[in-house]
Amino acid sequence: LAFGGLTPAITGATEEFAPGPAVGSWSSGGALAIARRYLGGVGTQAAGLAFGGLAPANSNATEEYNGVAHTWSGGGNLIIARSDLAGAGTQTAALAFGGQAPTATTATEEYNGGTNTWTAAPSTTNMSIARSNLGGAGTQTAALAFGGYGIGNRNDTEEYNSGVWSPAPANMIIARRSLAGVGTQTAALAFGGTTGAITAATEEYNSGAWSAGGNLIIGRSTLAGAGTQTAALAFGGLDPTV
Repeated sequence: LAFGGLTPAITGATEEFAPGPAVGSWSSGGALAIARRYLGGVGTQAAGLAFGGLAPANSNATEEYNGVAHTWSGGGNLIIARSDLAGAGTQTAALAFGGQAPTATTATEEYNGGTNTWTAAPSTTNMSIARSNLGGAGTQTAALAFGGYGIGNRNDTEEYNSGVWSPAPANMIIARRSLAGVGTQTAALAFGGTTGAITAATEEYNSGAWSAGGNLIIGRSTLAGAGTQTAALAFGGLDPTV
């Protein structure tokens, strides 16, 4: 599921991807109620969650996607309006962390889809390093935060376990921001982004250690991703050749 962005105006457009006999195809889904970019998203094609973003000011809006009806509906707003944040989890149990609010933040919030409410993690359980434009992977109770921007490009990696952030055993090989991430806390994939120059670099995280993976065909930043470490999808982004 892909939603929001800049085309060249801020858009709420949503598209669904489905496999076909030869190649997959995209089809239109219902548009976001609030057009925005630099937002966070988690979940599946049938049950997505979009939160935060720039619309054109920092937003705290949250919307839930029903893949059967192809419609977005309002969820409870984030406590802290922000853009360029990361997320992990599902539509019913999501985690939002980091972002620009308006400066880089460590703030972490948990979403309960049953009550449509966000709750703030205690200040002692926020990320150690304030940053925006970061990557995220995992679940609400076992998440991974990596890369981003906060007083320069970051390669720091942090693990979130049931309310507590802690530094991971190893940082990313390449410090970068505006990257994409997919997978789980123990088997994550980070790809694309910018180090000052747009990169195609891919790294795999396995139980505490990062290693180089195969590069993207097209180096790009501000892209999105979905899937797992072994079967991922990269789409959109800023390609310096266009």
